[in-house]
Amino acid sequence: MDMRVRPRRLRYGEGLRKMVRETRMDASSLIYPIFVKEGSGIVEEIPTMPGQYRYSVDTMEKKLEELLDAGVFSVMFFGIPERKDEIGSGAYAADGIVQRAVAKARREFPELYLITDVCMCEYTSHGHCGVLCGHDVNNDETLNLLAKTALSHVQAGADMVAPSDMMDGRVAAIRDILDANGYVNTPIMSYAVKYASAFYGPFRDAAGSAPAFGDRKSYQMDYHNSREGIKEALLDVQEGADIIMVKPAMSYLDMVTKIKQEVHVPVAAYSVSGEYAMIKAGAKLGYIEEEKIICETAASAFRAGCDIYLTYYAQEIARYMQEGRIG
Repeated sequence: MDMRVRPRRLRYGEGLRKMVRETRMDASSLIYPIFVKEGSGIVEEIPTMPGQYRYSVDTMEKKLEELLDAGVFSVMFFGIPERKDEIGSGAYAADGIVQRAVAKARREFPELYLITDVCMCEYTSHGHCGVLCGHDVNNDETLNLLAKTALSHVQAGADMVAPSDMMDGRVAAIRDILDANGYVNTPIMSYAVKYASAFYGPFRDAAGSAPAFGDRKSYQMDYHNSREGIKEALLDVQEGADIIMVKPAMSYLDMVTKIKQEVHVPVAAYSVSGEYAMIKAGAKLGYIEEEKIICETAASAFRAGCDIYLTYYAQEIARYMQEGRIG
């Protein structure tokens, strides 16, 4: 049989397969999300996310050391306050849980790149991502509080802020307050393309951030829509976003590809709690091979076009990269 073109030629041997690999990954592109909680001596496993923990400021050191040893140099902080109120005042308090965690990490781990999630849902008594007017989130009233939160994080030592609230205009509000206070070089990673997704369930358990009533569909995106996501991404870039995030990752990789084609800034994808929990549950039942699924889902995100990958498996992925099992 006369076949001049044989795609299998380039699949013979691991060395050759790596040489011609189209998607290449590096641990520097990984971000690990970490939950910090008010109190002391806390290392508390999250029931819906086996292997993930809530830490107090005094116990997070061991985990940060493990991440550095694995080659993960970027961390995103999520805070769990002791008290909540209607306006989420703990989010922007100078001595808030994230502010104290960032300040300590800055002192003790100068080599880490510290990112903070900027939102109100963990801090409000009603669990919504902003100030309420009746049962509706008041978009414009919320912007000032989000901006104050971002500024307080940077003043505590954060290298980057990542607003996840999905309020219209929040990137511009944060950019304005950071610039006005001299933080012109602090980047913003915007959760620009964030869908109202059932994949967030375990996170809401971990952070205690489930809404007390209703849902978040009036501000997070309808998962049927893609053009709307491009609109959100372009608006946020115009407002000053330096990185655009798509969330969740696994079921929305088409959006990673589309956003990558439309914007000229780095694109991130967040492999969220529900993705992590499904892999853990499937592996526990013996239905899937956990390590192989971890590698495959990570590679698929990079193949789709993401430059940055937020994942609870960051430590494992970095180790697999060192061992040559992925990358």
